[in-house]
Amino acid sequence: MRRDSGEETPVSLPSNPASPAPDTRPPAPIIETRGLSLRFGGATIVDDVSFGVPEGMFVSIIGPNGAGKTSLFNLISGLYRPSTGQVLLQGRDVTALPPFARVRQGLGRSFQLTTIFPGIPTLENARLAAQAGASGNFAFWRSAAANRAAGERAAWALETVGLRGRERVLAGSLAHGDKRKLELALLICTEPSVLLLDEPTAGVSAEEVPVMLDVIRRIRKVEGKTILMVEHKMDVVHDLSDRVAVLANGALVAYDEPDAVMADPFVRSAYLGVA
Repeated sequence: MRRDSGEETPVSLPSNPASPAPDTRPPAPIIETRGLSLRFGGATIVDDVSFGVPEGMFVSIIGPNGAGKTSLFNLISGLYRPSTGQVLLQGRDVTALPPFARVRQGLGRSFQLTTIFPGIPTLENARLAAQAGASGNFAFWRSAAANRAAGERAAWALETVGLRGRERVLAGSLAHGDKRKLELALLICTEPSVLLLDEPTAGVSAEEVPVMLDVIRRIRKVEGKTILMVEHKMDVVHDLSDRVAVLANGALVAYDEPDAVMADPFVRSAYLGVA
């Protein structure tokens, strides 16, 4: 723009609006407990446990025998009803839901002992699990399309856990390590958002432990699952975990990254047995 004198008139440009401040809030947990307690008679098994796990995180739960680890899993999965507190899955209160309803909401769980159908082939085990995950029951009469989809999911799950080529073998005839792999296949067949793994390497030979760890890593990488794991082998915990929760006498005494937990004086004294 020019004045009458011919001089240039500076043009004021509107300043850019300030960029919005980044959201520094932590991500909402996909699975959460709030004040969760379990009492039998006068004994407190789980004591006011509150923690949350963001989507995609791998959290290991450790503690001495009798610390309440499996009982905490039983509360989260619905096998036990809490004396007090809540369980939230994807922001929904599922405290009153039975286990099968929590499966339909996206929660899957393995156990310390293998839970398979030993008298039928591995592929049929996985197909039934995929069918149950889709419909919420083990009904045998299904549409051809539904059965085909369940069969495809089952075959994919067996390949993911390293059981390709073992589809027609009776599940009861598998070696123990392969039974544990099959249990993981059944679990992912139900397409859960959150997996609870209760000592997945229990009873597995030392030679097979690295294989199981690779299977768990593959499930996490391929499926992008959130995983909570109870495990006693500290090298396994340190290798797989983003965070570690420590229980002692039913209470949560630490919840942090693995290195921080391993350096905690209380954890080192009470659980690891070192000063």
